[in-house]
Amino acid sequence: MHKEDVDEQTYGNRWANGKSYRWPSKKKVEAKEIEGEKVTVVELKVAPEDLGKVIGKQGRTARAMRVILASVARKENKKAVLEILE
Repeated sequence: MHKEDVDEQTYGNRWANGKSYRWPSKKKVEAKEIEGEKVTVVELKVAPEDLGKVIGKQGRTARAMRVILASVARKENKKAVLEILE
């Protein structure tokens, strides 16, 4: 496949290694924060077709989001939970 053959809207951005990546639908993601005294729950609602992209291979993307969320919460002496919903 040549660079000229790539439809940006269909295949997303083209990386230096030549692989294409299709971005998740931007308008189908909602985040809701439910705050308690010690625990904060962040609910992330995504479209079913984007669920795999948000979770990532072997859950790496979801795990990374949870690590960032936990470290921010730890600074405030709280616990944070990320729930990914369909």
